Amino acid sequence: MTGCAKRCKQGIIKFALSLHKLVTGTLSKDKADDDLEVTMVCHRPEGLDKLEAQTNFSKRELQVLYRGFKNECPSGIVNEETFKQIYSQFFPHGDASTYAHFLFNAFDSAHTGSIKFEDFVTALSILLRGTITEKLQWTFNLYDINRDGYINKEEMTDIVRAIYDMMGKFTYPVLKTDAPKQHVDAFFRKMDKNRDGVVTLDEFILSCQEDENIMRSLQLFENVI
Repeated sequence: MTGCAKRCKQGIIKFALSLHKLVTGTLSKDKADDDLEVTMVCHRPEGLDKLEAQTNFSKRELQVLYRGFKNECPSGIVNEETFKQIYSQFFPHGDASTYAHFLFNAFDSAHTGSIKFEDFVTALSILLRGTITEKLQWTFNLYDINRDGYINKEEMTDIVRAIYDMMGKFTYPVLKTDAPKQHVDAFFRKMDKNRDGVVTLDEFILSCQEDENIMRSLQLFENVI
């Protein structure tokens, strides 16, 4: 597994775990409340029954997740700037803004410029409870910045640079100027099976499934909530 792939995965895992800390803090507060609290918000989420059918969360888990989401985002909608502010809290020694931009776009699957609770919980369901293929497809979509169905070297370079910026100088005390290129080259040697200069979804999934380290890292998402 390339260092680049490890750090990309670590970034998403750290975010997922931070979300866990966010929502579990609300679990003990309102156990007697069986309905979503949806007051004074700009966006009202879909019904619990529908979300329960669309995700891998129970109704009770959805209630807890919504309370945590609403605590951070009282309007019921997260714009990119707010998302960046929340995400940057978990990487205080670096600049997480660019990686948060890519992550925001992955959560905003409808490209509306904002993340609603439905977007949030759908993505979280995949990351925490989805199949291996679903998790890998979601990660591929994160790397496929222009949404053309391929990961090219320019996109991967942008992702790697964003990860270096996010982790900060304390994580990388000695960073050579060609380090991002080395990571990207290693990524393509591993993933680009037919050597055509781009990585397809099938190539990405196959390469990840062949790597025991990547498979173990995906299991870190399980049972977070």
